[in-house]
Amino acid sequence: MKNTIRAVLLAGLAVLSLTLSSARAEDSVPASRLDQVLKAGKLRICMTGDYRPFTYYRPDQTFEGMDVELGQALAKSLGVEAQFVKTTWSTLMNDFIAQCDIAMGGVSITLDRARKAAFSEPTMVDGKAPIIRCADKDKFRNFDMIDQPGTRAIVNPGGTNERFARARYKRATLLLHPDNVTIFQQIVDGKADVMVTDASETLWQSKLHPELCPVTPDQPLQFAEKAYLLPRGDVAFKAYVDTWLHLAKATGEYQQIFDKWLK
Repeated sequence: MKNTIRAVLLAGLAVLSLTLSSARAEDSVPASRLDQVLKAGKLRICMTGDYRPFTYYRPDQTFEGMDVELGQALAKSLGVEAQFVKTTWSTLMNDFIAQCDIAMGGVSITLDRARKAAFSEPTMVDGKAPIIRCADKDKFRNFDMIDQPGTRAIVNPGGTNERFARARYKRATLLLHPDNVTIFQQIVDGKADVMVTDASETLWQSKLHPELCPVTPDQPLQFAEKAYLLPRGDVAFKAYVDTWLHLAKATGEYQQIFDKWLK
């Protein structure tokens, strides 16, 4: 009888020990950003607001663009409000880590960024291409013809455009222009000759500025992919964003928004 009671007590102690260990393990696991977003009722989205057609900060202090609409769709899928946080390319990573749950707006996948954050599945394949005045099409038919003494190559600081420019230009004069919204007007006005940016942006800007023409945007100078910036190590949140993106593409929701802004 004593042996039976002892066995029952030992079994009970073992179960209690396992329960307490499981509770401690659960307490030690940090909550996913997914849980935090749902609890807060808002999805904080960092974006620069200076990169059409992905994001543009209007004079009335509201955002518009392809990734603005996709950010709103992601927030809606979570049943929360989309809250946009304005940043710059130079401060994007620090602002994202300190203030946001996700960064959108034409963000390119780079190893530098991957050291500090995670990425969603790629949203699109893109690459660098020059945009010039249409009057200079014969003069600047390819990058070798562009990278010559006397060519004024303009670039916005702090992002992949500047990194490309500093790595690839050997002869042209590099001009830094801090405002990515007005930078293309500099080319139209003859204050610069060329800018190399994402091929998708050259197509958009040629619609806004008929005086400007992309140079071989279908044959980019550099392979690149765009994605959404996510907290590093948060498996649950990344899984949700990737699943939402997959379904948005499968149902045609993504393509509908894409066509609105890039076709």
